[in-house]
Amino acid sequence: MPHGAARREVGPLLRAWRERRKLSQMALALDVGVSPRHLSFVETGRSRPSAELLLSMSEHLAVPLRQRNELLLAAGYAPRYSETRLDAPGLDAVRSALQRLLDAHEPYPGLALDRCGNVVLANAAAQRMTALLPPALRQPTLNIYRASLHPEGFAAATHNFADWARHLVQDLGWLGESTGDAELAALAEEVLAYPNVAALMASPPPAPDGTDGLVLTCELQIGEQRLTLFTARAAIGAPRDVTLAELTLELFYPADVASEALLRAAATSA
Repeated sequence: MPHGAARREVGPLLRAWRERRKLSQMALALDVGVSPRHLSFVETGRSRPSAELLLSMSEHLAVPLRQRNELLLAAGYAPRYSETRLDAPGLDAVRSALQRLLDAHEPYPGLALDRCGNVVLANAAAQRMTALLPPALRQPTLNIYRASLHPEGFAAATHNFADWARHLVQDLGWLGESTGDAELAALAEEVLAYPNVAALMASPPPAPDGTDGLVLTCELQIGEQRLTLFTARAAIGAPRDVTLAELTLELFYPADVASEALLRAAATSA
């Protein structure tokens, strides 16, 4: 199919991104060095933007690389950014580096996630935890949102499910809104339809009572023991490939001495 066949119009796409970022035509035009009149013509389809102008506007609007390619295609240009499978030979060095980071995080769980929260790499500690999930939630691909929110997943074992679930739903909603990603929107719709999540989100959130800690933790009941974790996220700096731009490292840390002892004991007995 030639570039531009059956494509969406670039003008409405660009206007949607500008409005998503809450910028006026005047402000964006000044940022990229064109007249507001020209930008208006681009958004209404009366003028075709150059590839360079599209990329400049994408940079100022913080459009993700995947959606920059969509803008270029909509205007009839070839995509600028590659999308390479993580297991491709060209990403050997990056994949190995990510796996080393995750392995060095032992005995604490660590995951590498794609843009939708699908697990693409994991260390042994994370694999031990996810092995507790039913096969239906682990195959064909384990998704961190489904695993955490589905009634048959970690939801039943999450002591503070109300707080943790609201956090995950808000996180997923923010990602979908900030990227305009249809797959993220579909995933959000799916998890919001889970009966436990639907019931939770139908009720108002509790008012802050001043007892919240400095960081939200996930409190899992593992048998007779409580595993309390907080997370830190990391990303690849200055990516020029869609796959790499969308990768996130999710690193879990014990929030107390008992949780650290539990993780270390699990690693020793594995």
